Parts: sequence; C-alpha cells; structure tokens
Amino acid sequence: MGKLEKIWLKENKGEPMVVVEEVNSLANQGLLGNTTEMKHRQVTILSAEDWSNVEKEFGFAIDPIIRRANFLVTGVQLKKTKGKLLNIGSMRIEITGETKPCQQMDTALAGLQAALSTDWRGGAHGTILNDTSIRIGDPVTWNA
Repeated sequence: MGKLEKIWLKENKGEPMVVVEEVNSLANQGLLGNTTEMKHRQVTILSAEDWSNVEKEFGFAIDPIIRRANFLVTGVQLKKTKGKLLNIGSMRIEITGETKPCQQMDTALAGLQAALSTDWRGGAHGTILNDTSIRIGDPVTWNA
C-alpha cells in the first residue's frame, strides 16, 4: 500500500503551484480550486520513487513541486497503468495515460524534460470518478 505525500493545485495556468493539506473533488470535473486542462487529464500523479531516481541522475535534491503534478505518492508503480483505477483515500481515479513532460520542465531545470521522458517518470494523469475529499497521509492503492 502506498501513501499520499503531497498535494498541489494549479489555480491558474502558468502560475506557481499551491501546496495544500487536503482537497475536494467533483466527479468527471477534477479538483476544486485547480484549473483542468483536458477532460481526460483532470489530475496528475507523480511517483516519489521515480522522482528520487531523477534526483540521483542530477546528483542533488530537486523540489518535486517543479514537476507541476497534483499528487506525489509513494509505494505504487505508475508505469503502464492506463485504464487502471487508483484509489487515493476515498478518491477513485481512472488512469488515462502517461503525463509527458513539456518544455516548462527545462525552463525550471535544464535537462529535466529528458530525464522525465522515459518509463512514465513524468507520472500519470486521469479522471476523477467521485465527489470526495482527501488529505496528505491518505492510503494509495490500486483497485483490485
């Protein structure tokens, strides 16, 4: 079983991410207070273990907020999970694909886009299936 380590919201496109302790969701719409870019990409999830591997490549600690994901999770593998259901606390998320890193990653740190481009290290994205509230520390599991 995994754990929700961080929650970030993007209140407006292009603006810095905001750290929050808990968040509410609306089914098929996304997170309250977060701008949603596409219907199939309502939320983005980053693996802390994959992020740690990126840090090892760079040789120093990097604040994962620069990845611009909504959730940082530990203990679950995101690679090749399209179509699976992820539970974060009571939130159910259908994984709709791999989050491909954009040019903004290199603006934040030269070489970050390439470092995140393999093996789903940029994370996963999905659609939220239910109205609920989650908070840091909630368990993260795959739907059996």
